[in-house]
Amino acid sequence: MTSWRPTPALVRSCLLALGGVSGGVVLGQEVLVVLAAPFVVLAAMGLAGRPRRSPRLVARLDHHRLHEGQGTTSRLEVDDLAGVEHVTRVAARAVHVATSPTYGTVGSLVDEGLPGVAFSPRRWGRRAVGAERVALTSAWAGWRFGPVPLPENSLVVLPQTAPYDTRAEVPQPDGLVGRHRSRRLGSGTELEGIRPFAPGDRLKRITWPVSLRTGELHVVTTRAEQDAGVWLVVDGLRDIGVSGGIDGAASTLDLTVRAAAALAEHHVRTGDRVGLLVVAANGARVPLGSGPRHLQRLQGTLARVRAEARSTPPERLDLGAGAGSVVHVLSPMLFTPLVTATAGLQRAGASVVVVDTLGDALTAPDGADRLALPSLAARMQRIERDDRLRRLAALGTPVVPWRGPGTLDTVLHQLARRAQVPKVRA
Repeated sequence: MTSWRPTPALVRSCLLALGGVSGGVVLGQEVLVVLAAPFVVLAAMGLAGRPRRSPRLVARLDHHRLHEGQGTTSRLEVDDLAGVEHVTRVAARAVHVATSPTYGTVGSLVDEGLPGVAFSPRRWGRRAVGAERVALTSAWAGWRFGPVPLPENSLVVLPQTAPYDTRAEVPQPDGLVGRHRSRRLGSGTELEGIRPFAPGDRLKRITWPVSLRTGELHVVTTRAEQDAGVWLVVDGLRDIGVSGGIDGAASTLDLTVRAAAALAEHHVRTGDRVGLLVVAANGARVPLGSGPRHLQRLQGTLARVRAEARSTPPERLDLGAGAGSVVHVLSPMLFTPLVTATAGLQRAGASVVVVDTLGDALTAPDGADRLALPSLAARMQRIERDDRLRRLAALGTPVVPWRGPGTLDTVLHQLARRAQVPKVRA
């Protein structure tokens, strides 16, 4: 059990005071007693200022759920500060977590308030922060309590929602309410046309200017506004490249997770139903849903994505999605089984869009030897990947590199026009 112990300064003061006074008395040298007098005072004050109780220390985080780049502060709570003059905290370094002060060491007098340590996660995921050692010092630096190790706290870091917005509508909205314009007539605000009055039409739909001009009743027709079922398929099989956090270079998994978070927030904000499928060894599936709480569930699931070397790509993606669903496959597309599974979704009648999140992961750095084995392997892998994407595009599945805002505008417009073309089914 930790207790108050004398500091080396108090021990030295006691020894010098005792030796100086004893030597002066035995040898009859008054000068030794005069020289030892300051140490006598320090020793006496230090011994008199010993705290009587052992305090209990607890460190608590202001927030346990943050986005990349945000920050929180670890607050120290001490139940008894009687006799305590100075507090010192030393926090352990955590991966992809910036601390303030830079090295996690801070100290202050109790009169100035207990010192806090600020943490700012720089990459999504679960981060263990707050593992630290705390020491308390009494007045005159006579006694020290600790260092006491404090347990670490778990911090859930959600992926940064990169700025994303689009004016394009989904190809085949199939819900009941939403902002997308339906291909069916119904109650809405989007003007479709004007036609003669028929039994069953509401009186408030009558357009009097046209009716008075033609001498017959006419009504205004509108298109219904519907939501859409949007699925996000996240490739968590591998993480290629080195992640520098939110301030540095992005790996393939960084681009994938952040793009999925941006798409999920956009579609939930517009009233669509969004589902998530994580393709990984410890994959997860979130069914279709909407609303702020569902968005938090999606972001929490994305924050738990982990890439493992033994993950095996699936031969089939089972979403349980209907023919009118929109599926965004976010992947660097480096594995043939995943490409085959994506093609199966396209054949099943879903509107599939592949969002390419490879980025610069396979690009050789400037000045690298093109004939070196790593460079040759990266070039061969990129050639095989480009061939897979060409065959996927030949099936009618568009492939779009992730560029942030407006990435899917052109593709969704093309899919919407394609959905309106009559199809011949065998």
